[in-house]
Amino acid sequence: MSDRESNSLGRMLALVLRHAPEKFNVEMDINGWVNSRELSESIAKQRRNFHWLRSWHFEAIANADEKGRYQVEGEMMRATYGHTIELEMDLPTDNIPESLYYPCEDEQVSTLKEFGILAGDRKHVHLSKSVLNALEAGHVRISRPAIMEIDTVRAIADGHIIYRAGTTVYLVDEVPGEYLYQVESDDPIIEETFAQWAIEEAEAEAAEAAEAAAEAAAASEEE
Repeated sequence: MSDRESNSLGRMLALVLRHAPEKFNVEMDINGWVNSRELSESIAKQRRNFHWLRSWHFEAIANADEKGRYQVEGEMMRATYGHTIELEMDLPTDNIPESLYYPCEDEQVSTLKEFGILAGDRKHVHLSKSVLNALEAGHVRISRPAIMEIDTVRAIADGHIIYRAGTTVYLVDEVPGEYLYQVESDDPIIEETFAQWAIEEAEAEAAEAAEAAAEAAAASEEE
């Protein structure tokens, strides 16, 4: 399986297992499980370029995923988090770290401390195992995320249930503001990560500028 095929298949799995199992005519149980053989056959039928697809390809994708997005048990498969459909996920609730983390915009910090974190369009609030995990999760939509720390010891003692999903992601219905604290911006991990992002962005800008200059030079020669 090529990288292109793997990425395409990953997007289809996210769609089917998190949002719309009906897209490929598979039945999903209340805990999010689908039959991987039936799913592979349905994808192969609807996407002719995946005529070679077998259920064991899903297991390979699940095993290679460092975040643990997918779980395979025998012929059954499910996504471990990111759902927008109503499910009763029977995920483990033990071995929860004493602190978990959540990325947000700087201007959201005071609001979250007052009103807490709500799930929004998703069925659960997604929390990260480390500051770095939260930075990476937030960077998808926020240039330089602020990081909130959640006191999970107090939250659990007060009756909030936190689930382990994947290897770096944890789920909870909501996080009241009383358990939230902002990680200071001079935290070494935040400073190092922001510095690395700045380097990567500068390199990307330089590469784009060089490519634009080369295209301009080629166009000039053609004239």
